[in-house]
Amino acid sequence: MPIQTPIRGLRSFCVASKCLSFKHAAAQLFLTPSAVSHQIKQLEAQLGFPLFKRSVRSIELTSSGKQFYQSVQPIIHQLESTITEFTHSQQNKTIVISLPEFFASELFVPRLNEWCEQNPTINLQLETVKSGSEPSAIADLSIVLANGKPNASIIQELFQVRYAAACNKKLYIKLKNSGLKALNTTPLILHRSRPWSWHQWAEKSGVEDFDPKQIIQFDSMFGVARAAQQGMGIALVPLPMSKTWFSERLLVKLFDEELNTNDRYYLIQHENMENKKELTLFANWVKETFANDYQ
Repeated sequence: MPIQTPIRGLRSFCVASKCLSFKHAAAQLFLTPSAVSHQIKQLEAQLGFPLFKRSVRSIELTSSGKQFYQSVQPIIHQLESTITEFTHSQQNKTIVISLPEFFASELFVPRLNEWCEQNPTINLQLETVKSGSEPSAIADLSIVLANGKPNASIIQELFQVRYAAACNKKLYIKLKNSGLKALNTTPLILHRSRPWSWHQWAEKSGVEDFDPKQIIQFDSMFGVARAAQQGMGIALVPLPMSKTWFSERLLVKLFDEELNTNDRYYLIQHENMENKKELTLFANWVKETFANDYQ
């Protein structure tokens, strides 16, 4: 049976040959000097000739050691380059996507298993941001919520957002017979990026003398939905993102009227994607999944 030469012993030899110091070689390899010395002694025993002339304070390549280094060093260099290139190619298969946190939690993640099953070798890194915030700067692709078409080169509209007035079951039972008058006696909850949304809803719903008792603003849609669930008041929550909250009866629609606005979700693709097949593949999945299913 042929004897196998450990790659790490050859690498230690090449580094030590270059710097002519076991101590310095050990520092570069994150090993101890004794470990480097031991690996090289094993290599010498396998070769049957010494590679270094050793003294108390220094080492020097033997004639055979110089010949061996000249033969082995290009091979080790090519091996390290191959490993680096392969590692880099694998890292390029990680897609970084930036998206609003409420969209991510309520729509994106529940559908993500479909993508993972179809593409098990492509990694995803999700960067969530609050609604109205700028997408992550490191993202390959971005999903954004905007009132009007974003300023970008490659844009795909996914779907329009509408808003429904909702509260928890206990408050619904209390208010359901009050009609629109409930708006003037109960705290109204909304997202601070849409401070006039309740006034817009009231106007489009034909509410006269709209005079809310109290308006509570949150900087996240999670806060809006959670406050309504806890019975703090009536909230304007986005559809279709909040559909699970309604199907699980965490929230109940108090009125049938909905507010249709220019708020839409868009997929922003960055330029120079043609050489990255995984990005195109993922972008197409986003379009097919969300632009078709939620129109």
